[in-house]
Amino acid sequence: MTMHRTTRIKITELNPHLMCVLCGGYFIDATTIVECLHSFCKLCIVRYLETSKYCPICDVQVHKTKPLLNIRSDKTLQDIVYKLVPGLFKNEMKRRRDFYAEHPSVDAGSGSNEDRGEVADEDKRIITDDEIISLSIEFFDQNNVKRYLQCPAAMTVMHLRKFLRSKMDIPCTYQVEVMYEDEPLKDYYTLMDIAYIYTWRRNGPLPLKYSVRPGCKKLKLSGPRESLSGAGQQELESDSGSDKASSPAGGGPSTSSTHSSAGAAGAPAAAPAQAAHPGFAHAAAANGLTCSTASTALTRQQQQQQPPPPAASKASKAAVNGSTPLG
Repeated sequence: MTMHRTTRIKITELNPHLMCVLCGGYFIDATTIVECLHSFCKLCIVRYLETSKYCPICDVQVHKTKPLLNIRSDKTLQDIVYKLVPGLFKNEMKRRRDFYAEHPSVDAGSGSNEDRGEVADEDKRIITDDEIISLSIEFFDQNNVKRYLQCPAAMTVMHLRKFLRSKMDIPCTYQVEVMYEDEPLKDYYTLMDIAYIYTWRRNGPLPLKYSVRPGCKKLKLSGPRESLSGAGQQELESDSGSDKASSPAGGGPSTSSTHSSAGAAGAPAAAPAQAAHPGFAHAAAANGLTCSTASTALTRQQQQQQPPPPAASKASKAAVNGSTPLG
């Protein structure tokens, strides 16, 4: 299964795609040239094409005689700019209302409500980070009583899950999942993201649901299994080749084994078996070993890894050289 990684980027990284090269500001009434698909503010590109017939960016010819015929209003791009830049839509609507209030002689009857600045954020479905969103929350798949909340638009699903866990006294062993209809929501989604993704129309509270299910925490048995299997393997190797314990090459204990160093320090034989994996006796039983069997194997391993006495070492060397030991 492919995991999608989410990366947060700053608005400044998107500025080259949201700003007009003619005025240096964010797009207002975004307008695109048909020939090359470069976009500008409507007022900027109309003024520019009064004296030129070429694109300001790529220098392609817009039209031989009437360049204004080859430009189109780009509503989709403008909606993206309004949604990405906080406060831009509200400031632009206020600026237009102030303009017509200061110039009553200007006829704005032929323009739309947006042209006159008479469109509210709610009508345009523009949501800001500091806006308060009303939402309803209820238990999934049951007709329980709905709870109504008012939360900032920037609040994430993760914060809502923590709030539900705290208010409902849900134990940590259970998982809380927030959903829109029957689709689980990502923890990093904000209420503003949910409203945009699922096209919330503001005709009522944002409808959310939640479910509670037991958490499935898997026990990591790889460590105990490897340790016990390694102990059994070392025991078999020492039984098949017991002469390695008395030979000069196989005399010293391994520094990478914690059990061997504990045995060399003079710890009791049963202590390493108890301290190795406390609380995982069921893991040993699952591998066909009991705790006593594992303890016996570790004890035998420690005894065989202890260095032999000097006399035994000399006798082994003499036996290897083919001579009889001297009395």
